[in-house]
Amino acid sequence: MRLKDKVAVITGAGSGIGEASAKLFAKEGAKVVVAGRTAAKCARTADEIKSLGGTAISRTCNTARREDVNAAVAETIKILGAVDILVNNAAIGPTPKVLTAISEEEYDQVLAVNLKGTFLCCKAVVPHMQEKKYGKIINISSLAAIAPLATEAHYSAAKAGQLGLTIDLAFELAPFNICVNAILPGITDTDALNGVIPPGVNKYDFLSEQVKGVVPFQRLGTPRDVAGVALFLASDLSSFVTGDRIIVAGGSPLQPVKFD
Repeated sequence: MRLKDKVAVITGAGSGIGEASAKLFAKEGAKVVVAGRTAAKCARTADEIKSLGGTAISRTCNTARREDVNAAVAETIKILGAVDILVNNAAIGPTPKVLTAISEEEYDQVLAVNLKGTFLCCKAVVPHMQEKKYGKIINISSLAAIAPLATEAHYSAAKAGQLGLTIDLAFELAPFNICVNAILPGITDTDALNGVIPPGVNKYDFLSEQVKGVVPFQRLGTPRDVAGVALFLASDLSSFVTGDRIIVAGGSPLQPVKFD
């Protein structure tokens, strides 16, 4: 088991990439904290892990709120004794809009969850990891960070900000044996894609058409595709990897994907 006895906090773990990562980490021996804004989804993920013999606890946590984050981390350390791995996956996937259609309130909300949330979670776990001289921080960014979607200025800005934070922390925390890396998923089959589906159109027919000529593998990415890379970065197989970004996009070229 690659993560035997490690404690992993995964945000946004009630569904999608976070859920897939939580289940895979638990299968590899980790004790998993399933954190997210929706209590029922987090509890379901944790219960499924426990039904398969894994160790998991669920915690309701809005990563944009410092109080929620600090409480979740403190409780994790109290119950499980450590935080070895942090996966910053919680995010808002807004409906594509041109700049002039994005309100200030919506812009603030997207950056609060997608970027400030990553900052707050890192800030909460880093002192503990520094004391232990060990840690793995994995930020789930997006291909949109380097190939913007052209109609999601707030989302692309937040995801690009995660890359800057990743590189800065990688330099700062390397002396403490803490690895900080980012994953950039491409078009991935998660609930976040629902906002781009036109009314009355089959989701998979629509998305399959979008990936033609864009994704060499000619399919959508899956949460499990991303979780596998997260497992590599969470394990000691990546003990000399930090400040890096790994694109998980089926070979997608670095050009905007426009949803028609």
